[in-house]
Amino acid sequence: MDCEKILNLFRSELVTVNVGPKLLATSLEMQGYKAYQVEWKPLAGGDKEMQEILNLLGGVD
Repeated sequence: MDCEKILNLFRSELVTVNVGPKLLATSLEMQGYKAYQVEWKPLAGGDKEMQEILNLLGGVD
């Protein structure tokens, strides 16, 4: 294994992509890190039955 590649990763700038509570991204930004917040919600509000119905109807693009 090339340890130098791993060490270079830890030396590089930390940039995060947060899919979840904005609190994590805000906390990282307050510490000087770059954080990108993704606004995502599960299809049909997470309702499995409704997701199956949507799939039967051809899905959602």
